[in-house]
Amino acid sequence: MESCNCIDPQWPADELLMKYQYISDFFIALAYFSIPLELIYFVKKSAVFPYRWVLVQFGAFIVLCGATHLINLWTFTTHSKTVAIVMTTAKFLTAAVSCATALMLVHIIPDLLSVKTRELFLKNKAAELDREMGLIRTQEETGRHVRMLTHEIRSTLDRHTILKTTLVELGRTLALEECALWMPTRTGLELQLCYNLRQQNPVGYYTVPIHLPEINHVFSSNHAVKISPNSPVARLRPLPGKYMPGEVVAVRVPLLYLSNFQINDWPELSTKRYALMILMLPSDSARQWHVHELELVEVVADQVAVALSHAAILEESMRARDLLMEQNVALDLARREAETAVRARNDFLAVMNHEMRTPMHAIIVLSSLLQETELTPEQRLMVETILKSSYLLATLINDVLDLSRLEDGSLQLDIGTFNLHSIFKEVLNLIKPVASVKKLSVTLNLAQDLPVYAVGDEKRLMQTMLNVVGNAVKFSKEGSISITAFVAKSDSLRDSRAPDFFPVPSDDHFYLRVQVKDSGSGISPQDMPKLFTKFSQTQSLATRNSGGSGLGLAICKRFVNLMDGHIWLDSEGLGKGCTAIFIVKLGIPRLANESKFPFAPKVSANHGLTNFPGLKVLLMDNNGVSRTVTRGLLMHLGCEVTTVVSSEECLHVVSHEHQVVFLDVCAPGIDGYELAVGIHEKFTRRHEKPLIVALTGDTDEVMKENCTRVGINGVIMKPVSVDKMRSILAELLAHRVLY
Repeated sequence: MESCNCIDPQWPADELLMKYQYISDFFIALAYFSIPLELIYFVKKSAVFPYRWVLVQFGAFIVLCGATHLINLWTFTTHSKTVAIVMTTAKFLTAAVSCATALMLVHIIPDLLSVKTRELFLKNKAAELDREMGLIRTQEETGRHVRMLTHEIRSTLDRHTILKTTLVELGRTLALEECALWMPTRTGLELQLCYNLRQQNPVGYYTVPIHLPEINHVFSSNHAVKISPNSPVARLRPLPGKYMPGEVVAVRVPLLYLSNFQINDWPELSTKRYALMILMLPSDSARQWHVHELELVEVVADQVAVALSHAAILEESMRARDLLMEQNVALDLARREAETAVRARNDFLAVMNHEMRTPMHAIIVLSSLLQETELTPEQRLMVETILKSSYLLATLINDVLDLSRLEDGSLQLDIGTFNLHSIFKEVLNLIKPVASVKKLSVTLNLAQDLPVYAVGDEKRLMQTMLNVVGNAVKFSKEGSISITAFVAKSDSLRDSRAPDFFPVPSDDHFYLRVQVKDSGSGISPQDMPKLFTKFSQTQSLATRNSGGSGLGLAICKRFVNLMDGHIWLDSEGLGKGCTAIFIVKLGIPRLANESKFPFAPKVSANHGLTNFPGLKVLLMDNNGVSRTVTRGLLMHLGCEVTTVVSSEECLHVVSHEHQVVFLDVCAPGIDGYELAVGIHEKFTRRHEKPLIVALTGDTDEVMKENCTRVGINGVIMKPVSVDKMRSILAELLAHRVLY
């Protein structure tokens, strides 16, 4: 140590070099002493073992190194032995601390390396998270663009607006140079340029074959496909100069029409057709298609397909609505024409009814009056023939009017309680005289369980039976006719010839079965289907010269259908007779109402001998012939008749002495209902009011309601015979009401 501190005076002294070493040692010592201050601050902030201990050791090493250099400052001059001892101690401590620090670093360096590795791992994770966040932000941006585009696309249901909006919004969102849409032609063999963004090409005139390999590749893929810029569908505009074309992407757009959907197999497509959307990036740019941009294009293509399907359904709906409106207009026009035709027909029938019944009334009245005079047998036969023909013609008139009401649905059943047994007896009494002329025996068999009273339309039921029994008499030359009536059992209700007939048994009603069997010439099987057709007669019937219009059975069938029944005929063939069978539903009256059954008009045995001497009658009829014959008919019955031709004259002439007033309510130019009201208003006391009877050719429900409303006591349908008028007057005077 002393040898180091002693300077040989014989060495060449370099004062400047020594001075620089002296200054360097001073600054090194200063630097060494400043570093522990920073380490102390770091140790204070650090709480991790053994790093704190290593830092303490390292700090001590630095301090000792600094102390060594500081002590070395005194070695540049002559120094004492104490300085040499201190210098040696400092260097020894420095060596010991440096060795301890080196040994400790052997254990700490691997930890420091692992920390570095973790730091690198964390940096990589941070970079990965940054990429994922960027992807999420990209997806959010893509989603925002998709929502914006979807809103713009679905803001309308017009197909052209949807497609044009799609191109414009895609071009703006993706900064495209060109965007176009190719649509299939009607033949499906070509694609036609229908829409493009820049409108550089003549839209609608540029076509390409649909079976190109690139097009097939795009149509077979569910994703957007990059295609060559030189593809026929991608050459949408010329490139200026030597610019390189941008990348081109194509995606299919499904075209859904209402006719593509099978109603019974919803919603499978019957045929698949696609449009082709082309998207081009700007030319001569390094930009490429990114994944999120391709996903955006695919999603937009799907949204366009959905919007187009909605638009197609709307277009089909609008076309269907327009077609329906046209059909409604046509139907409304047809309905008005039909209503006009029905009104014209009804007006015609009303006029013809009145005009035909007036001469028929005269013929029947005069013939019946003539029949009650002294006649030779030959004359009586002539009169009976005239009456028979007149009644046949009157029946034909009734059948035509009833058929017209049945066809237009205006005929309704007149439901009421009636004596069922009396109807059969009346039919028998009416048929027997005609049958006796032909020497036919007629028998009636009523089952014991057949109710006496029933609820239904008495008039229509009787008309049906008269038609059926009348046909049996008409087409039988000899033999017998049997009429059988009983309550049909459930096992005999159904018939294979009437699949639409579904009888429903109940405690409130029963089914009446009537069978009329004759011994006539029968009906051939090929003629059976024609029997219930209006204005149609079978060949076997028509050749027998039996008369008739072919309306009877047609009307009977409709009456039976109205009464929820069924009618048919059975015959084993020509010459083997025929059986007519019909079933109708009738109600069962309540026991509490049996004592209140309304009076059912019927012909009494003594009516043929009843006259009405002194009965004052007022007759108003503007038709001279009808007025004359009706007046003669009433006078033949002993009545004192006063005739008038107008409503004013009738109101002026009528007095309390007149017991019955006959009014022709269907006479043209005369309102018989107002006249009836005027007659009631003229007499304030009830016993002074005469009985008012309407003479009419029509007795539908409207007529009856109008007559009841104005206080008319009865309705008589023309034509009227002597016996019928005698019966009517007797019932009217006895009950003061008759319909």
